[in-house]
Amino acid sequence: MTIRATNQPRVRVVPLRPLPAPAGPAPAREPLWRDLVGGVLRSERQAQGRTLKDVADAARISMPYLSEVERGRKEASSEVLAAAAQALGLSLAEVLALAQGELIRLSAARSRSIGRPAGPGAGAGGMGTVRLAA
Repeated sequence: MTIRATNQPRVRVVPLRPLPAPAGPAPAREPLWRDLVGGVLRSERQAQGRTLKDVADAARISMPYLSEVERGRKEASSEVLAAAAQALGLSLAEVLALAQGELIRLSAARSRSIGRPAGPGAGAGGMGTVRLAA
């Protein structure tokens, strides 16, 4: 006699039916930070006409890892991002500012496509403008 036979009743598994497809186009997903930063690194590298190997060597990180970061497959540490930025002749702040600009652009486009106001403070009940201390 097995434990299953003595302690557990026999259970019938009923498969779930798939949900019906929503009407209209699927809403765009929220962009991920790793996709944005990776895209900035890749576009800056390509704009400089540099190879993945060249930048990876200059940053002292592996070429496969840099490729994964550029494609948004890996969430790079701040040290790796700073090294990649420096290899491209940029500061970490410049890379992050470019990624922020892309996030704002994509978020605004996403908000327009689903009919919502974009950005902080937009629409009723907004939080107002965010200001960073200098």
